[in-house]
Amino acid sequence: MFKFKDLNIWHVLILIICSIFFIPLIFIGGSILFGINENFYHLYENLLLDYALNSLYLVLGVSCLVTILGVSTALLVTYFDFFGKKFFQWALILPLAVPPYLLAYVFTEFFDFSGTANVFARNIFDLKNDVVIFPNIRTITGAIIVFGFTLYPYVYMISRVALMNIPASVIEASILLGRNKIFTFFNLSIPLIRPAIIAGLALVAMETLSDFGAVEHFAVPTFTTGIFRTWTGLYDLTTALQLSTMLLLLVFIILAIERNSRNKIRYANSNYENNAYKPIQLKTYKSSIAFIICLLPVFIGFILPVLELINWATQIDNIFSNRVFSAAWNTLNVASLAAFLTCLLALFINFSVRSLKIPQVFNDLLSLGYAVPGLILAVGITQMFTSIDFWIANSNFFITGSIIGLILAYIIKSYAISNNVLNSSYAGIPKSVDESAQTLGANKSRLLQEVHIPLLNTGLLTAFLLVLAELIKELPATLILRPFNFDTLSVSVYLLASEERMFQAAFPGLVIIGFGLIPIYFLNKLILNKNN
Repeated sequence: MFKFKDLNIWHVLILIICSIFFIPLIFIGGSILFGINENFYHLYENLLLDYALNSLYLVLGVSCLVTILGVSTALLVTYFDFFGKKFFQWALILPLAVPPYLLAYVFTEFFDFSGTANVFARNIFDLKNDVVIFPNIRTITGAIIVFGFTLYPYVYMISRVALMNIPASVIEASILLGRNKIFTFFNLSIPLIRPAIIAGLALVAMETLSDFGAVEHFAVPTFTTGIFRTWTGLYDLTTALQLSTMLLLLVFIILAIERNSRNKIRYANSNYENNAYKPIQLKTYKSSIAFIICLLPVFIGFILPVLELINWATQIDNIFSNRVFSAAWNTLNVASLAAFLTCLLALFINFSVRSLKIPQVFNDLLSLGYAVPGLILAVGITQMFTSIDFWIANSNFFITGSIIGLILAYIIKSYAISNNVLNSSYAGIPKSVDESAQTLGANKSRLLQEVHIPLLNTGLLTAFLLVLAELIKELPATLILRPFNFDTLSVSVYLLASEERMFQAAFPGLVIIGFGLIPIYFLNKLILNKNN
C-alpha cells in the first residue's frame, strides 16, 4: 500500500502529468460556476431538446444496427464453415479504417440526384433524367447507417473473442440435452457473451456521441454540433463549455457501463479454455446466405467507399497538388511527433509502475482520456491556454492557437492505445530479468535503456503505428486546435467536402484510409493468435 512517506520526485512528476491531463476537464466542469447567460437560455428553450433527442436517437439506432451486424457476423465466422470464411475473418474489421465522416461524404455524393447510384439505376431501368430512385441520405437515418457500417467492427471483434472463449463442452452439453444448434447459439451463446456485447456497444456509443464530421455534414443537430456552433457562431465559450459538461457526464456514464461489462467478461471467462468446437459446414444455399450476410457490411463499410474514392480521384487532373502535399506533410509531422511523445510517456509511466513503485491507479487515470470526445477536449484545452495567456499577458509569448494545444490533445486522446500495447509487452518480461540486471549492478536508468527498451522494441513500434493511424483520422480536435493556415489530411477532406468539392477530397481520403489499415493488421493478428 502506498504511503505518503514514500513520496519522491517520480511521484511528483507523475502528479504533474496527471494534472496536465485533467486540468482541461476541470475547466469544462468549472464552467457551471460561471452562471447561465442568455445564450444558454436561448439554447434551452429552442435547441437543447433537439440536441438531446437526436443524440439519443443516434445512439439507440446505431446500437441496434451494430448489434445485428456485429453479433451475426461473429456467430457465422466462429461457429460455421462456409465459402469465403477465411477472407471474412479479417475483412469484417476493414470498415474500422474508414472514418464515419468520410463514409458520410461518399454516401452524400453517391446517392445524390446526379450521383453514381441514381445515374446507374436510371440507365438500368431506362428512366427519365428527372427520376430519383434513392432518397436523400442526409438525414438522421442516413447518419445511423453511416455509423452502423463503420463502427460495427467494435462489436464484431469483442463478440468473436468472447465466443471463442466459450468452451466446446458448453455447446456440446446443450446439444446432448436435446436442444438444437440454432437454439443453442441464440439462447446459450448470446447470453454468455452479453457483457462483451454491452462493452462493444459502449465503445460505439462513445464514438457516436463524440463524432462531429458526419453529423455536421448530414445537418443533424447533436451536442457536438451544438458545442461547435455555440463557440464559433455565437462566440460564447462559456456556454460551449457548459454544453460540453453535459455531454461529458453522459460519456462518463457510458464509460462506467463499459468498464463494468469488461470486468464481467474477465470474470465469466477466467476459467475457460480456448473454444475447440468444430464449426458446422454449410453447403449450397446456406453457404451463399452466410456469404452475403458477411459481405454486406464489408461492401458498404469499406469496398464501396474505397471504389468510389478511387473513381473520383482518377477524374482529377492533378491529385498530387501542393495543398495535398502540404496537408500530408503537416499530418505526418504533427501525428508522428505526438505519437512519439505518447509512446515515450507510456514507456515512462509503465516503467515507473513496474520499477519505481508508482501506484497503477495513475496509469488507469491517464488512460481515461480516450473516452473524452475530441471536441470537448479541444474546448477545455483552449480555455486552459486562454487562462495561461491571461496570466502571462506581459510577455510576448502566447500558446493559444499554437501547435502545442493540438499535440497535447493528441497525447491525451491516444495515451490509452500506447499504454495498452506497452502494458501487454511489459507483462511478457519476467521480473527475474530486472532482478538479474540489478544484481549485476545496473541502476534504474541502465535497466530501462539497456534491458527494457531492447525487449520492448516490437511493442514500441506497434504502439507508435497504432497511435499514428488513429491521430491521422482525428477531425474535431484538429479542426479547432490547429494553428492558423495549418491543414491536415482530415481537415482538408472536411473543408473540401464543406465546399462540395468531393472529387478533390478523394485522394486525401484514400490516404487516411491507407493509414487506417495499419491497426487492422495488428487487430487481425491478435484475433488469429487468440483463435490459435
